[in-house]
Amino acid sequence: MYIGFVPSRWTETVETHRNDVRHAIMDTTAALVAEQGLLSVTMSEIAEKTGIGRATLYKYFPEVEAILIAWHDRHITGHLHHLIEVRDDADDPGEKLEAVLEGYALHSHESRGHHDTELAALLHRGEHVARVERQLNDFIRDLLTEAARAGHIRDDVASAELAAYCLHALAAARSLPSTAAVRRLVQITLAGLQPPR
Repeated sequence: MYIGFVPSRWTETVETHRNDVRHAIMDTTAALVAEQGLLSVTMSEIAEKTGIGRATLYKYFPEVEAILIAWHDRHITGHLHHLIEVRDDADDPGEKLEAVLEGYALHSHESRGHHDTELAALLHRGEHVARVERQLNDFIRDLLTEAARAGHIRDDVASAELAAYCLHALAAARSLPSTAAVRRLVQITLAGLQPPR
């Protein structure tokens, strides 16, 4: 007689399998879009290339757009986690700020050209992007607040304003020709944060 009890190991195994399938779907879709373009990829092709049935695919995602949004969300969430690790590896507030700004700028530089125009238009709109932008802004703001309290940067301008300034300045990393140029951009940005004489 079945009593409705499912061992936790079984539950974990099923959940791990579901996550693996979900990630495989996202990776396959991103690769197909990079190869063929956004408008050429179909759910049938994604299911075939992933090695699952269409019915299984639809249990995870209703359409190609939803898969790509989930893939992008996973990517930018991973980037935020990386920036947290970079912060935690540094010692004092000034070093933390510099390490995170450099990590952000280098990532922006390395990510340039990874999306065609149609894909970029799809991925860079919507609530999921606005949420991550708020998280990033708050993260940078908190680092700036801590660095200002420690006397590493100016304290005569609100940290939220400085965070916006930093993120806009470092967006230029996407168009720079080399990582050396990106690092110079970070140093120039940090120079702008110094306390007034």
